[in-house]
Amino acid sequence: MPSLFRFIVIVGFIAGLGYVAVFSLANFIKYQPREIVVTVPPDKFFKQPQ
Repeated sequence: MPSLFRFIVIVGFIAGLGYVAVFSLANFIKYQPREIVVTVPPDKFFKQPQ
């Protein structure tokens, strides 16, 4: 039983580190939004007969 408890604690600790990493990336990294323009040719608007 102690080895199972130790395993659960280690897995919980690793999951907590992952959660903290994702949380910090989401809240402390600032990004610059930019506009993207993609030109779509008109023949892509219509379905081609097969």
